[in-house]
Amino acid sequence: MNAPLDFHAHLARRPLPAAMLQALRARFGERCSSAAAVCDQHGRDESPFPTTPPDAVVYCESTEDVAAVLRLADAYEVPVIPYGVGTSLEGHLLAVQGGVSVDLSRMTAIVQLNPEDLTVTVQAGVTREQLNQAVRDQGLFFPIDPGANATLGGMAATRASGTNAVRYGTMRENVLGLQVVTASGEVVRTGTRAKKSSAGYDLTRLFVGSEGTLGVMTEVTLKLYPLPEAVSAAICHFASIDAAVRATIQIIQMGVPIARCELLDVNAVRAVNAQSRLGLRESPMLLMEFHGSEAGVKEQAETVQAITGELGGEDFQWASTPEERTRLWTARHKAYFAGMQLNPGCRSVTTDTCVPISKLAEIIDLSVVDADASGLPYYIVGHVGDGNFHLAYLVKEGDASQRALAEAMSERMVQRAIALEGTCSGEHGVGLHKMGFLVDEAGAGAVALMRSIKHALDPKNIMNPGKIFDW
Repeated sequence: MNAPLDFHAHLARRPLPAAMLQALRARFGERCSSAAAVCDQHGRDESPFPTTPPDAVVYCESTEDVAAVLRLADAYEVPVIPYGVGTSLEGHLLAVQGGVSVDLSRMTAIVQLNPEDLTVTVQAGVTREQLNQAVRDQGLFFPIDPGANATLGGMAATRASGTNAVRYGTMRENVLGLQVVTASGEVVRTGTRAKKSSAGYDLTRLFVGSEGTLGVMTEVTLKLYPLPEAVSAAICHFASIDAAVRATIQIIQMGVPIARCELLDVNAVRAVNAQSRLGLRESPMLLMEFHGSEAGVKEQAETVQAITGELGGEDFQWASTPEERTRLWTARHKAYFAGMQLNPGCRSVTTDTCVPISKLAEIIDLSVVDADASGLPYYIVGHVGDGNFHLAYLVKEGDASQRALAEAMSERMVQRAIALEGTCSGEHGVGLHKMGFLVDEAGAGAVALMRSIKHALDPKNIMNPGKIFDW
């Protein structure tokens, strides 16, 4: 296993030439800022690392704006870090080598909506909630839901998934094509609106999940889905996490096309109760959702109720109205911040392992034993329907010993996941935090191959340098 990442060893800031900053200001005017407050905002995400600001921020409003920044960055060999809304968890946004943050949050146009083909093309700064508001009148929706109202460009860059992935897949399966600005400032398109293609290398899949290290995505073409005729949600409580996870495994192995299956441990339930005043029974809980026809949803729910009952599930409750469902899912999405609010002054070291569904109970059971023995506060939430769960260790801000303890437990969890043929990151990406884990998972040869691709597409190492692997 590789040694834990030494954050300070990765700081290697390159100076921003005054001539480049002058050229950016001449091109973008007030949309280029080097103010400390603005740079600090763009050097902070939800990772446990300290703020690491860029030297300047440029607010782009078009693909040509992005290309203009990249051409200058290429000429001056200055790093560029793409920025959406700052919700990443693994240090993706940190300007460890300085440079320019390219803020895409103003690129919010729906470029082309094709409801008859179930596709849409959007600018990269459109958020998932903005997209769903725009297509709802067409009877359509975009299902990928990582919880945060992230931009679709950022979601594609990290190959995000979330609560609906068990039925609808991840960004990998739902991105049809991209417009990308390369490290030299060239604008290229990948993919088409067709649902399949055998033409050449699959460049779309190369950029999806590349975390801004190969180019800046400025447009994303996505699959859409018809709004389901019927939607129903349910909660079910269990005496133990193990029972809840084993119920999930049976649901998936029975082939029930469940749309969402989320686990909250007792600590997470306690946190969302405190924040959202839900009044839920404080025990391990599954929060589930079913999509389909009225008859199909009824059949799915009856099957799931029978399975959970056999494994000790209790207090099975339905939430059939939109208001009830929204209340439950809003609480689930706020679990991350609710957990921290119960522990003021803490930062979260959040894990992101994913294993084959048959191995899920084993890894969670061992990880809970480890976490209980540590004495650190923690909570568990998970998209357990696809084998992905998050254990968040809460450490006091600035407490080096607690941080080291949390990182050691995170490392042991990754060791377990890899031994069970799983991954160190089901959806958050590698960023800065999981660089050593990627070598353990993929092997030095595979990482060397990735590095060769990076060298070929970004020979000056200006695209989000210091992320995923060392140069």
